[in-house]
Amino acid sequence: MSPQLITPELVGLDVDFGSAPTDVITRLAGMVASAGRTTDAAALADGAIEREAKAPTGVPGRVAIPHVRSSAVATPTLAFARLARPVDFGGPDGDADLVFLIAAPEGGGKEHLKILSTLARALVRGEFVDKLRAAATPNDAVAEIIAVVGGAPEPPKRVYRIAAVTSCPTGIAHTYMAADALVQAAQKRDDVDLRVEPQGSSGYDALEDSFIRDADAVIFAHDVAVRGQGRFAGKPLINAPVKRGIDSPDALIDAAVAAADDPDADVVKASTSAGDDGDAARQSTDSWPKRIQQAVMTGVSYMVPFVAAGGLLLALGFLIGGYDMANGWQAIATQFSPTNLPGNQVNVDGAVMTFERSGWLLYLGAVLFATGQMGMGFVVSALSGYIGYGLAGRPGIAPGFIGGASSVLLGAGFIGGLVTGILAGVIAYWIQSWTVPRWLGSLMPVVIIPLLTSLAIGLLMFLLLGRPLGAIMEGLQGWLESMSGSSAILLGVIIGMMMCFDLGGPVNKAAYLFGTAGLSAGTESSFQIMAAVMISGMVPPIALSIATFLRRSLFTPAEQENGKSAWLLGLSFVSEGAIPFAAADPLRVIPSMMLGGATAGAVSMALGTGVQAPHGGIFVIFAYDPWWGMFAALAAGVAVSAAAVIAAKQIWPNKAIEHAAQTA
Repeated sequence: MSPQLITPELVGLDVDFGSAPTDVITRLAGMVASAGRTTDAAALADGAIEREAKAPTGVPGRVAIPHVRSSAVATPTLAFARLARPVDFGGPDGDADLVFLIAAPEGGGKEHLKILSTLARALVRGEFVDKLRAAATPNDAVAEIIAVVGGAPEPPKRVYRIAAVTSCPTGIAHTYMAADALVQAAQKRDDVDLRVEPQGSSGYDALEDSFIRDADAVIFAHDVAVRGQGRFAGKPLINAPVKRGIDSPDALIDAAVAAADDPDADVVKASTSAGDDGDAARQSTDSWPKRIQQAVMTGVSYMVPFVAAGGLLLALGFLIGGYDMANGWQAIATQFSPTNLPGNQVNVDGAVMTFERSGWLLYLGAVLFATGQMGMGFVVSALSGYIGYGLAGRPGIAPGFIGGASSVLLGAGFIGGLVTGILAGVIAYWIQSWTVPRWLGSLMPVVIIPLLTSLAIGLLMFLLLGRPLGAIMEGLQGWLESMSGSSAILLGVIIGMMMCFDLGGPVNKAAYLFGTAGLSAGTESSFQIMAAVMISGMVPPIALSIATFLRRSLFTPAEQENGKSAWLLGLSFVSEGAIPFAAADPLRVIPSMMLGGATAGAVSMALGTGVQAPHGGIFVIFAYDPWWGMFAALAAGVAVSAAAVIAAKQIWPNKAIEHAAQTA
């Protein structure tokens, strides 16, 4: 049982403890030491005196309450003195004759603040102060004080250490929104110490090893493989999609606390023979369809930087060297140098070609274009390789890359890359399950598994799958190239609706994958599809932001605040900026956003707008062709969505908002 907060040994009645606050505090600390409640009276007194110097602790009623948190105290303690010679503690109505010293353990949470607030409320009541001044014995004083602040302090509440990791396919929006939601939810609780490692595409600061070692549980809110997962081996695990981290952070934290106390909870498994800490799929208890879906998202996550760098370099090459440079970029980049710049006529494969630009502009444009082409050449291999990684860890990377390269060679494109990545991951995962002699075990992840899996992928692609997949890809490209008029507009409508349906969820990501993976083909139709994807994805946050400015009364105060920044997220092509609105009012918001997205996609396709960058929104305006087509499509989509959501909220009022307005 915890010792009582105050005992007769901690009370001094009608005592002379000196003429200054430092004297009184020192004598009270000595009483605490005499009662066996501190290991160092001097340290306790010094801490309280230092606190007193920052702000006097005198309160109305000629009372003072000096207080301190100190490592010299093991349990919350209250000492009391009724002074024969009052002392100036800076109170508003004169020198204090009643002094309380609150001594709390350094790691005791907010216990001393609870005592302080309870005393402060009691001191407002004159009868409590009168009883203390009239107390005949220390026992009488103790009885009066305990009646107010209670007896034995509550045992300190356990604080659970929770390590969390968030990640999403693009590593941009959901990753950080989930991290912020978890942190904000944890800050409202006094039983949780939560720290998050958002594994974003721009890099991340890993959690400290010491915090992970002492963690009671782990939360993985992710849609792609968690990097360095082996660091958390043995910890109780809560595994959830990243969107749940945004929508239900409190539920995830509750689940983690429960898992910390559950001996049968799922735990993060130690590294396998694959020798890879980041193999989320091997550690997951999810079904195979879910694992494959997560692995595909992992592949997309790692593919996007190749597309982004390659696509933007291609666009810069066109901007600097001119569009006709694409007809001879390879000859210009390899035959010339900074000391031997090309003129406007260049011999390309035995034929002399005339270009619009010459000199540095033509040469630099060709170099940028060539560099971008090299980056784009890895897109399918990266997609395939990292799908394999998502399913089997590092042993799946090499077979996946080889399968992706085979897909390009056989004309199977990104469809072949998807297939080879999944096959590489599944085969490598299966081989890892083999029981082999110990002497062979060390060779499995670096030699045997990549060798056998690559052999299997090569045979499957060249002997069985390559040509059928190539035919499918050729048919798809032919269909896209033949699109014009109503068929192109219909595709734009479908893409726009998909991008605005779940605002970063599986449907949105499927449309995004269709757009980004197609960029590797380098065709006008693929650029137009990417433009429809990006422009329609920009619509929801901008439209909702404008709607909150036009009709504030139709939105909650929280939505009005979100509207102040949502427009910038929209311009950056972060569709997730609309999630708070959709989560609060899905039946009105989502259909309205889909209507605007369909409009933007249709206008973009009708105008033949293309873009060679997979991300960036309005900030990669130089990558759009024509640039004004992007503005026209975006304006049309935003106008339709904003008008639709305002109309929906007016015609079909939100009862919760109406009630809030009536009670405001």
